[in-house]
Amino acid sequence: MRHNILSNIISINMSLLDHMPSSSNNTFTPPSIMPEYLIRHATFRQLQVFEAIYRLGSFTRAAEELFLTQPTVSMQMRKLTDSMGLPLFEHVGRNVQSTEAGRVLYEACRNIFETLANLEMNMADLKGLKLGKLQLGVVTTAKYIAPEMLGEFSRQYPGIDLSLEVSNRDTIIERMHANADDLYIMGQAPKNEIELVDYKFAPNPLVVVAPRDHHLVGKKNIPLEDIANEPFIIREPGSGVRDAILKTFDSQKLKPKIRMELGDNEAIKHAVVGGLGLSVLSLHTLLLEGREGPVVILDVEGFPILRNWYLVHPKGKDLSLIARTFLEFAVGQEQLTRDRLIKLWPELEEILNKEIEQIDSSSKSTNKKTRKKKSLKK
Repeated sequence: MRHNILSNIISINMSLLDHMPSSSNNTFTPPSIMPEYLIRHATFRQLQVFEAIYRLGSFTRAAEELFLTQPTVSMQMRKLTDSMGLPLFEHVGRNVQSTEAGRVLYEACRNIFETLANLEMNMADLKGLKLGKLQLGVVTTAKYIAPEMLGEFSRQYPGIDLSLEVSNRDTIIERMHANADDLYIMGQAPKNEIELVDYKFAPNPLVVVAPRDHHLVGKKNIPLEDIANEPFIIREPGSGVRDAILKTFDSQKLKPKIRMELGDNEAIKHAVVGGLGLSVLSLHTLLLEGREGPVVILDVEGFPILRNWYLVHPKGKDLSLIARTFLEFAVGQEQLTRDRLIKLWPELEEILNKEIEQIDSSSKSTNKKTRKKKSLKK
């Protein structure tokens, strides 16, 4: 079904609204300033395709993200270009670059989509939690925790439509800048790249894994140097897990002997089982196979790396009622998630308890110092 551009999004001039005469009987009619040509010829779908091409810099990537064929994307752009009367992109070699007209249209698209998102949010709030949509963007490893949470949330609120976008960290950050989703799940919020608000909702320990027949299986407190001497399989550049692993090795002036880089946790598990090397994975990736799975957690000095999962949104974003409800729901699931991980790896309970004790001790120390400073000031 063809969705024409909402005339009130494009045509209402705020300065006109500021000067509207007051009328108690609401009979005032604003001047007719409708952009009739665009209303007749441009569509929301065309603008959505254009925005994706502009943001991703590629017709092919836009087609993949929107689940469209490339000929369909090209056709939509031809129609939109004809409607605008100016070229929107130019091809430089294999790259696609925006023209000045394209940059102007992109800013208009952002305003249009933001207004539509607010409209959808307000309509959902009026309906309560009976109907509506929740759109989540999650980093790749979070696909092991997000579906179960969404499943439980869906059982409580069956009328809510759920959408899950799983991508690598860099793509999720791009989606944040584009305000493409309601909330995001990440292991490390990119606060140096965009102003964010984050909420810790689950532990995310990283563990060293090996095939069951590996010579290090069963050994205690294995030196990290021994791991550095083994062939190693690691996530692709840009992965938050990769960054955490390399930082741990670097802290002891060591470098892993990287044999292979893979962009998928399941591929890494298969490579480990195949004897291609050791790796470090989130404990969440092992939940489905359980304790009798094909890989074994090694007891390594400095591991697990204790990280957390965070729900994130850009600072200043006005969350819908549905997004706020899911946020509260997810934070309330922390103990359940913790228990599930401990059932898989009982040794984790003592490690997490020690972490809590250290945090409490640090907090008490900070409070004492604060009280002492206040006392000295008096």
